[in-house]
Parts: sequence; structure tokens; C-alpha cells
Amino acid sequence: MMSDIEIATAATLRPITEIAESLGIATEHLVPYGHDKAKVDPVYLASLADRPLGRLILVTALSPTPAGEGKTTASVGLTDALHGMGHRTVACLREPSMGPVFGLKGGAAGGGYSQVVPMTDINLHFTGDFAAIAAANNLLAALIDNHVHHGNELDIDVRSVTWKRVLDTNDRALREVVVGLGGPLNGFPREDGFDIVVASELMAIFCLTESWADLKRRIGDIVIGYSRAGAPVTARDLGADGAMAVLLRDAIAPNLVQTLEGAPAFVHGGPFANIAHGCSSVMATRAGLRLADYVVTEAGFGADLGAEKFVDIKCRMSGLRPDVAVVVATVRALKYHGGVALADLETEDLGAIEAGMVNLRRHLDNLREVHGIPCVVAVNRFPSDTDLEVAKVVELTEGYGVPAYAATHFTDGGVGAEDLAKGVLQVLDEPRPSSFSLTYPDDATLTEKVEAVAGRVYGAGQVTWDGKARKRLARIERDGFAHLPVCIAKTQYSFSTDPSLLGAPTGHELRVREVRLSAGAGFVVVICGDMMTMPGLPTHPAANRIDLADDGSIIGLS
Repeated sequence: MMSDIEIATAATLRPITEIAESLGIATEHLVPYGHDKAKVDPVYLASLADRPLGRLILVTALSPTPAGEGKTTASVGLTDALHGMGHRTVACLREPSMGPVFGLKGGAAGGGYSQVVPMTDINLHFTGDFAAIAAANNLLAALIDNHVHHGNELDIDVRSVTWKRVLDTNDRALREVVVGLGGPLNGFPREDGFDIVVASELMAIFCLTESWADLKRRIGDIVIGYSRAGAPVTARDLGADGAMAVLLRDAIAPNLVQTLEGAPAFVHGGPFANIAHGCSSVMATRAGLRLADYVVTEAGFGADLGAEKFVDIKCRMSGLRPDVAVVVATVRALKYHGGVALADLETEDLGAIEAGMVNLRRHLDNLREVHGIPCVVAVNRFPSDTDLEVAKVVELTEGYGVPAYAATHFTDGGVGAEDLAKGVLQVLDEPRPSSFSLTYPDDATLTEKVEAVAGRVYGAGQVTWDGKARKRLARIERDGFAHLPVCIAKTQYSFSTDPSLLGAPTGHELRVREVRLSAGAGFVVVICGDMMTMPGLPTHPAANRIDLADDGSIIGLS
């Protein structure tokens, strides 16, 4: 089988105007970026406000493993299957960050014969959204230091500045830096640091905003630090909100591309699923729901992180409600959670599958009982999976009251996900009262909100707080932000904060080491364990195999 980039390069793409026309979007409402990608005018999208919404399909997964589960691939495969069956369907996916593209994960446009294209463009620069976010983010950082340099009228305590600079590259050397060195002409020295673009609060704002006015309001609400009297200082106080909004004016228009099989896809925004909510933009999702009968979207990492944040942050703020959740599982992941070493995952082991089902069942319980969302399991089949293993997963899942379907979209495209698509449609057609539920109410305290997620979703026995985190939490509540939802940042590999604790642990401790206020985005970030907002590169980064051929073609991107 050809590599991902070979498959994508060999594909014949339809003109983006034809993809838009399939959704009823006239060419005049497009801002083309070449022949095969375009932005859709926000003014046009706002004119669709009276249209009824389609059905929202949320793709999530069991706890991820180093073996890979293929959530984006499953999202694209399901989209292609529904599209191929004659249903007007749109995929709404996140934009890849170049940090992981050149780091450990590689590209994030799907894989095999279930990809969004043009794959190289989507993975590298795309329409410049991330560059615009980085520019706006760093403009605010520059305005902070410039304000202090020119007299500090707001009396900013430079020791309290929380706003960091960003870039879209993994670079551990920039996590902690000192700026302003070199004498009086260069400002006042202070400790600073860099985050990756997708960890910026501005990225979260970008994905939660629904208009230019809302964008500017949210940017103005950003708290960059505190005065020496202890009062919050905002981007609005610095007069930064207008210029920052200008830099993002065009970027907030959703990006329209296509799958290998010609289904439309919005690829827009890409917040980390740890430090932020891990979902593509609300604007793209709502646009898809007004233009299509079915929207397939995904949430980052496993359901304990991605789906919980999709519900408690994105749905809480937007009013959107998923009609069904597709939980991606693999034979390999279940065996890994059942105790099989990574090197032995290709050996048939029905007992390990049964042992690893505890992880999948916990996610299904959370989605059905905590969030009230009906579920379907997609068994993403790998070549090493045996028929007995796949049948075992289906048997165990259906025995738990959830329909399961094996899917081979990676090798077969949309046809390989048709059984899954039919199963999803069947669940959507079943009459049932709405039981959608948030994990906690708005009026709970921030501590109660963290405890609710820890206990109800993670199975934790207790939440403990480092002294610094407890003081920061008290200050956030004192400043009037107790009503905000919480965004818990922890490892994606376990329900706990220990990535080696597989399966479905209970009674563990959730230790909070840091709390950050994202007032513009509208949530409070609670950092647990060893989470980093600026990743480092691995021993053998993907950058070492990516190259430019003499004919100008890109090779090694996957």
C-alpha cells in the first residue's frame, strides 16, 4: 500500500468551487486559496442563522496508546461513507500544528484512503490561520513590555505577567526565558517563556468565537497579569484588542477543503486537547450544521479529555448538542490496556482484549450516563488484527449494550465504513427523549467543578492542590471568575495523572499543580501532573524524514 503522502499526491481533487456548490455555497461567498481550498465569508454564514441545524456526530475514542487509534481517519472514513450513501455530510476537523507534524506524531489530516486534502497544505501553513494567531498573540506580548518600558501607567507588576509568547514549533529550550536584556533601550528584564501556538488562549478564543464583535470582546477580556495593587490587567486596558482582532479578521472564516472522495470538510482551528478544549471552531461546526444534514466532528484524545471538554466547554458556550458519539477503539489499544507490551500487540490475545475492555466501558459509561449521549463503537481494523479478535471486540461491546462495527476505511475508503455509517444512522433514527447533560452546573464553585470531573469522569478518589495552585484559585474566584467552566489538563494516556496507569483505575489522586485563568476564552485551566504547554522534540523527530525533492514535491510527510 502506498504511503499517506503518495495516496494524497496521486489523488485528483475537485475544484473547491464544486465542493462549495455541493453545499449550496455560491462562488461569490468564497475566498479561494488556490484551486482546492478556500475560506467561506463569515457574513454569508451569518445570513444562514434561520436555517434548521443538521445532526451532529461526535467522534471520540478510548484512552490513546502509542500504537495509535486513528480517530481523524475514522472521522473522515465515516464522512465519506455517509457522503457516498447520498447524504449531505460535512466533516469538521482541527488544523494540524506544525509542532507535532515535525515532532512525534507527524501529520494530522487522516491517513490511508481516509484523508482530507490537499494533505501537504493542511499540514504545512495551510491558509495562514496559525501565523495570524501567533502574530496577534505576540503583538500583545510586545505591547505589554512596551507599556512597561514607557512608564508603566497601569502599574503592571512584571512579576505577575502570565501572557507568554508563542511559535508553532516544538522547542523545549524556550519554555523558560528572560527578555529585556541588553540595557535600558531594550526594556526591563523579566522572566518570560514560549508556548506552542495551539496552547495559546488566543487559539481557544479563535475556536469559541462566533463573530468579529465576539472576537474583539473576548480578546479584550484576556487577563495578562496584575497591577502592583493586585487588580487584573486586561488586553483592553492596554488598547490591544482592536489591533489583535484586525490580525484575526480573515482567519476566523472557516476553511473549506475536501476528502479524497470529494466530501466537503471544514478544517478550522486547533487548540490543544489538554490545555484547551481540543475541538475545531464553533463557527465551522455551526456552518456545517446549517449547510448539511450530518456533521462529523472530533474531539481530541480520549473521551475523558476531548469529549468532556466538548460537552462542558464547547457545548456549554455554544448551545450545540451532539446527537450521537462514535467511540473509536482498536484491537491493539484494548490489548495494550489489557497488559500487552507494545512490541507484542500483533500477537493474537483474546484474554487481553477482554481485560482491556474495562477502559472502553468506562468511556462508554461516561458518555451515556454522565453526558447522556447515545454511543456507537467503531472498531478501526488494522492489518494485524485477526478475525477472532475483531469479533471478540464486537461481541463484548454489544454485550454491554452498545452497537459496534468493524471498519476498514484506512485501506478501503468510505466503503470500508459503510456498516458503521448505517449503524450511526440507525441510532440517530431511534426515537428517544433528550438526556444530554453537563458534568456540573455553572453555579458550582471552581473546586466543586474540578471534583465533579475528577470523580464522575476520571474515577479519582480525591483532588489535592499544591499551595500555589490553591492561592491562584482563590484569587481567580475573588476576581469574579468562579462562574467559568474548568479545563483540566492532564495526560491523555490514562484516566489518572500517571500515564502508566492503564485500564480504568479508580480511587487515584488528582493532584493540581497549577491554575491559569483564560478569561477571554471563558474557562479556567487546571494543570495536573507533568503537562507541558511547549512540547519538546523526540530523539528521532519526524522532521528528519521530511524532505523536498528536486522536482519540488514534498516527501516523508505522514
